[in-house]
Amino acid sequence: MKYPKIYKAEAISDRILRVIFTNQDVREYDVTPLLDNPMFAPLRQPGFFRSFNLEPGGFGIVWNDDVDLSEYELWKNGTIAKPGVGLSDGI
Repeated sequence: MKYPKIYKAEAISDRILRVIFTNQDVREYDVTPLLDNPMFAPLRQPGFFRSFNLEPGGFGIVWNDDVDLSEYELWKNGTIAKPGVGLSDGI
Protein backbone atom coordinates (compact mmCIF):
# COMPACT_ATOMS: atom_id res chain seq x y z
CA MET A 1 0.00 0.00 0.00
CA LYS A 2 1.21 3.47 -0.83
CA TYR A 3 1.01 5.87 2.10
CA PRO A 4 0.11 9.57 1.75
CA LYS A 5 2.79 12.21 2.05
CA ILE A 6 2.76 15.07 4.54
CA TYR A 7 1.17 18.28 3.32
CA LYS A 8 1.55 20.38 6.50
CA ALA A 9 2.34 19.87 10.17
CA GLU A 10 2.42 21.79 13.43
CA ALA A 11 3.15 21.17 17.09
CA ILE A 12 -0.09 21.59 19.03
CA SER A 13 1.52 20.98 22.43
CA ASP A 14 4.95 20.10 23.78
CA ARG A 15 4.45 16.44 22.76
CA ILE A 16 1.80 16.29 20.03
CA LEU A 17 2.05 16.96 16.30
CA ARG A 18 -0.97 17.58 14.08
CA VAL A 19 -0.28 16.46 10.53
CA ILE A 20 -2.32 16.97 7.37
CA PHE A 21 -1.56 14.47 4.64
CA THR A 22 -1.93 14.83 0.89
CA ASN A 23 -5.07 12.66 0.99
CA GLN A 24 -6.69 15.21 3.38
CA ASP A 25 -6.36 12.92 6.45
CA VAL A 26 -5.58 14.85 9.64
CA ARG A 27 -3.80 12.87 12.35
CA GLU A 28 -2.31 13.68 15.71
CA TYR A 29 0.88 11.99 16.79
CA ASP A 30 2.05 11.88 20.41
CA VAL A 31 5.83 11.48 20.72
CA THR A 32 5.70 10.55 24.44
CA PRO A 33 6.22 6.79 23.83
CA LEU A 34 9.41 7.58 21.90
CA LEU A 35 11.05 9.55 24.69
CA ASP A 36 12.49 6.45 26.41
CA ASN A 37 14.66 5.91 23.34
CA PRO A 38 17.90 7.95 23.73
CA MET A 39 17.72 8.99 20.06
CA PHE A 40 14.45 10.84 20.72
CA ALA A 41 15.41 12.31 24.12
CA PRO A 42 15.96 15.81 22.64
CA LEU A 43 12.21 15.93 21.90
CA ARG A 44 11.67 16.41 25.64
CA GLN A 45 12.79 20.01 25.19
CA PRO A 46 9.76 22.03 24.00
CA GLY A 47 11.88 24.42 21.93
CA PHE A 48 13.58 21.57 20.12
CA PHE A 49 10.30 19.69 19.62
CA ARG A 50 8.72 22.71 17.92
CA SER A 51 11.73 23.34 15.65
CA PHE A 52 11.09 20.65 13.02
CA ASN A 53 11.03 20.99 9.23
CA LEU A 54 9.17 18.99 6.62
CA GLU A 55 11.29 16.69 4.51
CA PRO A 56 11.11 17.77 0.85
CA GLY A 57 8.38 15.82 -0.90
CA GLY A 58 6.46 15.22 2.33
CA PHE A 59 8.44 12.11 3.27
CA GLY A 60 8.79 12.98 6.95
CA ILE A 61 9.45 15.48 9.70
CA VAL A 62 13.07 16.29 10.54
CA TRP A 63 14.56 17.95 13.61
CA ASN A 64 18.23 17.30 12.85
CA ASP A 65 20.46 14.65 11.26
CA ASP A 66 19.67 12.20 14.08
CA VAL A 67 16.00 12.83 14.89
CA ASP A 68 13.20 12.40 12.36
CA LEU A 69 9.86 10.66 11.80
CA SER A 70 8.69 9.22 8.51
CA GLU A 71 5.35 9.91 6.87
CA TYR A 72 4.59 6.21 7.37
CA GLU A 73 5.15 6.39 11.14
CA LEU A 74 3.05 9.54 11.50
CA TRP A 75 0.20 8.20 9.36
CA LYS A 76 0.18 4.62 10.66
CA ASN A 77 0.55 5.41 14.37
CA GLY A 78 -1.11 8.81 14.55
CA THR A 79 -4.69 9.05 15.76
CA ILE A 80 -7.36 10.41 13.45
CA ALA A 81 -8.24 13.97 14.44
CA LYS A 82 -11.83 14.94 15.09
CA PRO A 83 -13.77 15.98 11.96
CA GLY A 84 -13.30 19.61 11.05
CA VAL A 85 -9.90 19.83 12.76
CA GLY A 86 -7.10 21.27 10.67
CA LEU A 87 -4.02 23.32 11.33
CA SER A 88 -4.20 26.65 13.11
CA ASP A 89 -3.92 28.49 9.77
CA GLY A 90 -7.32 27.14 8.76
CA ILE A 91 -6.21 24.43 6.37
